[in-house]
Amino acid sequence: MNNIFADIQLAIPEIFVFSMACVILLVDRFTHERMPKVSFLLTQATLLIALYLNLAGAPASGTMKAFNDMFILDGMATLVKSMIFILTFVVLIYSHDYISERKMYRGEYFVIILIAVVGMMVMVSASHFITIYIGLELLSLSLYTLVAMNRNSDLATEAAMKYFVLGALASGMLLYGMSIIYGATGSLDIESIRNAIQGMQSDDVMLMLGLVFISVGIGFKLGVVPFHMWIPDISQGAPTSVVLFIGTAPKIAAFAFVMRLLVDGFQALAVSWSEMLTIFAILSMGMGNIVAIAQTNLKRMLAYSTISHMGYFMLGILSANPNGYSASLFYVIIYSFTTMAAFGLIIMMSRAGFEAEEISDYKGLNKRHPWFAFMVALVMFSMAGIPPTVGFFAKLSVIQALVDVDKYWLAVVAVLFAVIGAYYYLRVVKTLYFDKPETSEPISANIGMQFVLTVNVFALLLIMPWIGVIMDICSEAISKMG
Repeated sequence: MNNIFADIQLAIPEIFVFSMACVILLVDRFTHERMPKVSFLLTQATLLIALYLNLAGAPASGTMKAFNDMFILDGMATLVKSMIFILTFVVLIYSHDYISERKMYRGEYFVIILIAVVGMMVMVSASHFITIYIGLELLSLSLYTLVAMNRNSDLATEAAMKYFVLGALASGMLLYGMSIIYGATGSLDIESIRNAIQGMQSDDVMLMLGLVFISVGIGFKLGVVPFHMWIPDISQGAPTSVVLFIGTAPKIAAFAFVMRLLVDGFQALAVSWSEMLTIFAILSMGMGNIVAIAQTNLKRMLAYSTISHMGYFMLGILSANPNGYSASLFYVIIYSFTTMAAFGLIIMMSRAGFEAEEISDYKGLNKRHPWFAFMVALVMFSMAGIPPTVGFFAKLSVIQALVDVDKYWLAVVAVLFAVIGAYYYLRVVKTLYFDKPETSEPISANIGMQFVLTVNVFALLLIMPWIGVIMDICSEAISKMG
């Protein structure tokens, strides 16, 4: 009985968020017509309380396991979950007016967001193949539903179908890889698999086959080349508020997903999976940056940008050492907050009946609203990795991780693709400041969103003195992994 209570205590944040999702679903049934904001306020309160519970329950040192070692709580899980709560909280602030104007302001929208958060939390704390799969599918099914949330949009419906079909294919490959590893090692527990692999030949055919399928499944879920086909269509077809969510919190959860599977489970095969990740990274940086140049739709351009960023994110992982892992964690955190600012600005520029998603919609923005133009430019500079923005230090950290393991050629390739990628970001800046405006219509956004967005954007610049502190936090989280 004591063990059951101890297990439940470790999973209190997950239990709380899931319970509140059920409560909000019931409460919305009775309050939606008279008090529509109740669901939104309850969701935000849930995220803040969950953040407190997560930090309060963090292990002082080492790791703690529960539910027959299927659930793990360590330093990385605590940090990643905290980021998920913060990002989702801000995403919902940005999305509030957008979903109201497009008739998407329904209780189930917030419930599905919370279910997705639970899926991410389970995935982050998974120490067993079954737990990882449950968390991944809980997140994936929620995202499929969110993409199709705008029932009046044919583009959204098409995007959701593509996402569902490709997501199901990826899940099947991942599951098949897991089953092969089970056949080779006789276990689904990640620690047991790690121990079993250490006593086997590193070129064992069953291990290699299982690792290939698992790597392909990871590639699909991350959206790296050649498994990237769904990302541009989702970004262009889904509601911007949903793209904003997909591009932030799930990316940080994906870091934990990769760490639990490849690093915790297959560290002994690091040479093999790092070679596969090297191919993924080069193809993603290359295709993402080059194809983005041809895009005229800003959301689609940012989608290809995401593909390239996932390539840079992998650079730290494939270095296969703690410094590289912490660099990747730092990179994905910075990328998520930058992406949140980028899509937040698109939402702010949009209005009912008009989606500000074409690059031409931003022509001469400096003449209409210099403050907004400056914020857009600052976000583009950070995404391009131009100093003194935080995006520069994010790219520098993963490239430094490559240099530390003597992968100089790959570091040079990463720098070259970063230079190519700067072109399409600077093209947006040129549109803001040097093109003539095509409209003089004022931009309207509520004061609260403008304030939070301004803080978000300027944090990309003003956080510079604390870069070392953030990197130390990431390093400490990695050092406390189970």
